[in-house]
Amino acid sequence: MGKESIVNKKRLIVSYHNLTPELQEELKKQYPTGYTDKMIRIDKGPGGFFYAVLLETPDINYLVKVDVKIDDDPEEEDDKGYYDDDIKGAEEIASDDDGDDDDM
Repeated sequence: MGKESIVNKKRLIVSYHNLTPELQEELKKQYPTGYTDKMIRIDKGPGGFFYAVLLETPDINYLVKVDVKIDDDPEEEDDKGYYDDDIKGAEEIASDDDGDDDDM
């Protein structure tokens, strides 16, 4: 396969969900450990974008759109109140500590 045949290959953009089962298997073969670190961001205009991975076959180069959940606001997790629970008995322990210094 020369450089000309690679350049002249047909190129298609397709969603992962629209791939045939055979092409989905080929994608799994080309990325056996996953494609998270191989994804590329494709900008498609003002404010629009999608993520994709390259799938190469002998006749066609596919740009496969993949669904990605993006954590837009990582600080939002801090606001969920995971650490708002009071420790039961903490006030009693604190008040006991104030008067028990003589025991030591």
